[in-house]
Amino acid sequence: MSHALTALSPLDGRYAAKTRPLQEHFSEYALMRCRVRVEIAWLKALAAEPAFALLPPFSVATQRELDDVAAAFSVVDAERIKAIEATTNHDVKAVEYWLRERFGANAEVSAAAEFIHFACTSEDINNLSHALMVLGGRDAVLLPAIDAIAARLDALAREHAGLPMLARTHGQPATPTTLGKEMANVAWRLKRARLAAASVEMLGKLNGATGNFNAHVVAVPGMDWPAFARRFVTGLGISYNPLTIQIEPHDALAEVFDALARLNTILVDLDRDIWGYVSLGYFRQKVKAGEVGSSTMPHKVNPIDFENSEGNLGLANALLRHLSEKLPISRWQRDLTDSTVLRNMGAAFGYCLLGYESCLRGLGKLEADPRRIAADLDACWDVLAEPVQTVMRAHRIEGSYEKLKELTRGKGGISREELHRFLEGLSLPDDAKARLLALTPSTYIGLAPSLARES
Repeated sequence: MSHALTALSPLDGRYAAKTRPLQEHFSEYALMRCRVRVEIAWLKALAAEPAFALLPPFSVATQRELDDVAAAFSVVDAERIKAIEATTNHDVKAVEYWLRERFGANAEVSAAAEFIHFACTSEDINNLSHALMVLGGRDAVLLPAIDAIAARLDALAREHAGLPMLARTHGQPATPTTLGKEMANVAWRLKRARLAAASVEMLGKLNGATGNFNAHVVAVPGMDWPAFARRFVTGLGISYNPLTIQIEPHDALAEVFDALARLNTILVDLDRDIWGYVSLGYFRQKVKAGEVGSSTMPHKVNPIDFENSEGNLGLANALLRHLSEKLPISRWQRDLTDSTVLRNMGAAFGYCLLGYESCLRGLGKLEADPRRIAADLDACWDVLAEPVQTVMRAHRIEGSYEKLKELTRGKGGISREELHRFLEGLSLPDDAKARLLALTPSTYIGLAPSLARES
């Protein structure tokens, strides 16, 4: 039986509702729809090209019918193609036969039936279809989800720009920052990575069995086939690759997969940091009525959204990195290892989407706890050893660093009073000493507030 509970992959089972937007771009139906779109566009382009005298132009009515079939391609149509494929054992040839069948009642298209898939190898159709699928899935689904995370981080950065927070390097207390500045750090990284992923141009080709327009030139020798192919490919919104083997080498696909993997790594870093801040009590999580945190411990409110995000982004990156490493490699002019691998693009994007949505959901539940954050700062007066020794150095006090090291290192923290006694004994100008005596862990935050607000 076919049921979400019997699905082999959680993308089509447990998480089917969350990944449904990607079905429009990466399902087998979506691939067939793209193939039909490309095949119809190719036929129309041949008919409209004056230099291609073998095929007269189509009437306005036939052009409209061709466009309507491409736009209205349905699951029922895809099922018919699958039925044809059961005989042909070739998925792209099945699309060609379906088009002949579908337009059997149209005299113009029937007369032009031999020009459906004219001079094409399957990869001519597939590479363009895959490019369209990635463009759609990236631009319509993944990028908006990334933008929502960046917007939430920006909001947290502004809201908490001035909220002092103890920083930790190597897990140990370090120079204070602000909660907003830490959110701004990630937002800046994420937006830069988003730009890199969004700016990758998909490449496409339509040049025959080994990339040389061999059959094209023999059939119609007087035509400028490279120029025609360039116009056709760019007309689909895809950049043209002029030099290929049988397959478009997939370098652009690898670039976008690598870019997404790098972006995902930034979010994994965020997931782990927020998980830690929740553990420290810096963030509380909004409680949803009816939810349970543990089957045995009723008090638990676990940071499950960030754990879910981290896990799914790890799966996404495993697939994305395999895709980016494998796809640009082809034995000689073509082998088929890319074909089966490309069918998993949707799975990689699906795990990305799950990771993004979980991260965003978790960010939406966060409430800062200023009291808890302040308590940690107030217990760490030794973080002021840095500004004290730096001011001492500025006034040429010998052994500045070593004096503060002796006072603070390995002591498990010093009190305000201990630090002030030390300061009172220093030979510093009155204004410098007053500045240090007025300093507290919560005011030693440098330019963090303005950096967070201006990000």
